[in-house]
Amino acid sequence: MTEGLPAGVTGGGAEQRILDLYRAHLSKGRATLAELFGTHMEVESQGAWLTTGDGERFLNAGGYGVFVMGARHPLVMEAVERQLRTHPVATRILLEPTVALAAEALVSVMPPGLDRVHFALSGAEAVETGLKLARANGRRRIVSMYGGYHGKTLGALSATAKEVYQRPFRPLLPDVVHLPFGDTDALEAELAAHPGEVCVVLEPVQGEGGVVIPPPGYLKRAEELVRAHEGFLVLDEVQSGFGRLGSWWGADLEGVVPDVLLTGKALGGGVVPVSAAVATREAFRPFDKDPYVHTSTFSGQPLLMAAVQGAVRAMREEKLVERAAGLGARLLPGIAEIARRNIPEVLVDVRGRGLLIGVELTEAGLAGELLIELFNHGVVANHSMNGSSVVRFTPPAVLTDGEADVLLDSFDHATRALISGSATLPGRR
Repeated sequence: MTEGLPAGVTGGGAEQRILDLYRAHLSKGRATLAELFGTHMEVESQGAWLTTGDGERFLNAGGYGVFVMGARHPLVMEAVERQLRTHPVATRILLEPTVALAAEALVSVMPPGLDRVHFALSGAEAVETGLKLARANGRRRIVSMYGGYHGKTLGALSATAKEVYQRPFRPLLPDVVHLPFGDTDALEAELAAHPGEVCVVLEPVQGEGGVVIPPPGYLKRAEELVRAHEGFLVLDEVQSGFGRLGSWWGADLEGVVPDVLLTGKALGGGVVPVSAAVATREAFRPFDKDPYVHTSTFSGQPLLMAAVQGAVRAMREEKLVERAAGLGARLLPGIAEIARRNIPEVLVDVRGRGLLIGVELTEAGLAGELLIELFNHGVVANHSMNGSSVVRFTPPAVLTDGEADVLLDSFDHATRALISGSATLPGRR
């Protein structure tokens, strides 16, 4: 297959050429990781499938949560292509309609009261926006949770409680405290000790932590404690939001309205990178006073805003939030049953909500082997960066029933191969 390859990549040695370029100009470690998966190059994607340079197709249950509506959804592509042909990048001086319409569309699916939007590109940038809003509102002490993942820019990294990521870059932000996820007593003690000073940053479900689900009522109780002690609540839904959990937002599951809700990943419809921090009017007030106090050249650019509008439209018209809930209700017990049957001796847990599903094994090496075996059987999944023994599935809500069968069948074959000790050869069988 050559028609899907970019210019300058042709012939039988294409994979080796790209691998050499990774080593020369990008990351030697990333090149080594690619070799574990047979140096396949992904060159095309559509819906739930991606295609490699040699013509093989893989069901995409990975992508770190980006592909809630699959790849290249027609409604998103239509909106982006139309904008690309007319006005992809704005001056940011004049009124520009796509950013206003994108903000309106996003606010329309938010918890009530969240109606002020700052757009960015990455999830980490959205986190930085939330932290800056907290500081601008007088809350300079950050409380985040062990296992939480919020990005790797310096502010976001300060909230990401992972020693291996933080160590090379210290000192980070001062006055940052990490608490156990789900522990409201510890949270109450910290808030009570510093009334009116604390910004609490947490996820409804810890995706990179290994799909860790808090006790029922945790989010609501956290909100109540923040309000009681005049704190500031930032809910990081970059991965859990936009339909991933079978609801528009994890906040919706317990009726929570934070000061700022962060979204990203799926917000660009699987076509472009875009994120947002959506705040209450009161929380956003410092940014209202001065339009230059927090800016970014590519914030709200027309091409990205067209994708946001297309993504919201697709989610609504195709009822993909409801579809995510229904698929999750089928896939989670199916994956759990297969895992308990095939790999009981190395299985710790299977857990999830909606289309965010984690399979925890007894050690990280086994999780790596399972990822390779899944790939060998035609499925792309992910590891968890703060939970290395957890294999994470984030399939799209556009999966057909037949494609869901493919995922379960591949997981069945992969787990049986794992326990037989054959997860060593890269490439498909």
